[in-house]
Amino acid sequence: MSDTAKRSATLSFDDTSVELPIYSPTAGPDVLDIRKLYAQAGVFTYDPGFTSTASCDSTITFIDGGKGELLHRGYPINQLAEKSHFLEVCYLLLYGELPKAAELEEFEQTITLHTMLHEQMVNFFRGFRRDAHPMAIMNGVVGAMSAFYHDSTDVNDERQREIASHRLIAKMPTIAAWAYKYSIGQPFVYPRNDLDYASNFLRMCFAVPAEDYEVNPILARAMDRIFTLHADHEQNASTSTVRLASSSGANPFACIAAGIACLWGPAHGGANQACLEMLREIGTVDRIPEYIARAKDKDDDFRLMGFGHRVYKNFDPRATVMKQSADEVLELLGVENNPTLQVAKELEKAALADPYFADKKLFPNVDFYSGIILEAMGFPTSMFTPIFAVSRTVGWVSQWKEMIADPQNKIGRPRQLYLGETERNYTDIENR
Repeated sequence: MSDTAKRSATLSFDDTSVELPIYSPTAGPDVLDIRKLYAQAGVFTYDPGFTSTASCDSTITFIDGGKGELLHRGYPINQLAEKSHFLEVCYLLLYGELPKAAELEEFEQTITLHTMLHEQMVNFFRGFRRDAHPMAIMNGVVGAMSAFYHDSTDVNDERQREIASHRLIAKMPTIAAWAYKYSIGQPFVYPRNDLDYASNFLRMCFAVPAEDYEVNPILARAMDRIFTLHADHEQNASTSTVRLASSSGANPFACIAAGIACLWGPAHGGANQACLEMLREIGTVDRIPEYIARAKDKDDDFRLMGFGHRVYKNFDPRATVMKQSADEVLELLGVENNPTLQVAKELEKAALADPYFADKKLFPNVDFYSGIILEAMGFPTSMFTPIFAVSRTVGWVSQWKEMIADPQNKIGRPRQLYLGETERNYTDIENR
C-alpha cells in the first residue's frame, strides 16, 4: 500500500484536531489510517472483535457481505467451485493467478510427492489417548512438524517458505485422516500417488487393509468442493490468529497450529457440527414447526444453526454449490430415509417459505449443507472441523506468505481500554 493518501479526514475532540489519511481499496469501503493517531493525539481507538478495523492490506480474498460476494484473486467462488478444483484454487491463492496446464501439472505433482509423513511421526499419534478429539491430535502433530522438517522453518528464506507451504497443504489430509483412523482403532492408510487430493483423503479415511477401496467419483467431487468452498475467507478469526502468530517470526508450522487451535472453537470451525447437532435435537419432521416458532421467539435461546452468516447479510455464495453437491451425494448413497437428513430437507423448505427468515436474510449457509454431506459420507461430527482445517490450510499459508513478504509487517500488539485498579501500594499479608 502506498504511504501517500489522496484524501484525509479530520478528527476533532476537545482542543485537538488530527488529519487522518484515507485510502481507497480496489473493492470495499475506504479506510482511515490511524497508525499515527496515538502519537499525534494521545488516544487509541476501541474496537472489540476488530469488526471495524483493517489490520492489514491483502490481495487474496474479498468479501462483500451485503451482495453475497466472495472473490479469490478476483474470481467468484461459484465459478471456481463449478469449473475448477481444489489444487488449482490452491495455486491461485498462493501465486495470484490461475495456472497454465504445465504449471498446474507441476504443482499437483509437487503436492502429491509431499503427502507422506515422516515415519517417526507415527509415534506422536500413538502418544494420544484413543478418545482424543482429532483436532487435539492435529494441533499437536502440526506443531511438532518443526521438529522434523528443519529445512523449512526459516521464515526469512523465500525457498524455505515455499517448501513449508507445499508440505503443509500436502500433509494436512494425511494428518487429519490418521487422526480419524487412530480415534476408531484402525490402522493408518498411507497416501497413494495415483489419486487426486480429495480421493486420496477419502481413501485414507475409509480404506482398510482387508479389502480394496474404490473412491466414488461423485463423493470425491463433493469432497473437493467442500475443500474449495472453505479454502479462504478473508481475515476471519483463525486467519487473523495465524497472522498474529507469524508477526513474531514464529515458524510456519507453529503458526498453522495456532490457526487450528482457533478454528476448533464452536463459533468458528465447529458451525457445521453445531448445525447437525441441532438437526438431531429436532429429531423428527413433525417437530419442525415447534423449533421454527422457537427460533422466532426473542425470549427463547434456541437459534437455527446453519442459517444466516455473520459476514453475509444476503445469501452465502458458497451455499448454492454446496446444496447441489448435497443433492448428488444423498441421491448416490440412497440415504433419503435417514431421519436427520429428512429433518434437514424439510427444515430448509419451512425456513425458506417463512417471511420471517426471508426478511432477516436468514438463508441456509455453507455449514448447513456441508454437515449433511459429511454425515452422509460416513464422517462422525468430530471430523467436521478437522476437514475444515484441511481446507483452510491453503488460506492460512497464503495469508502467512503474504504477511511475511510485506515490508510493513511488524509484530502485532493490540491496545486495550484499561478499566482495572490504578496504582496502589502493597499491603503486608498480616495487615490485609
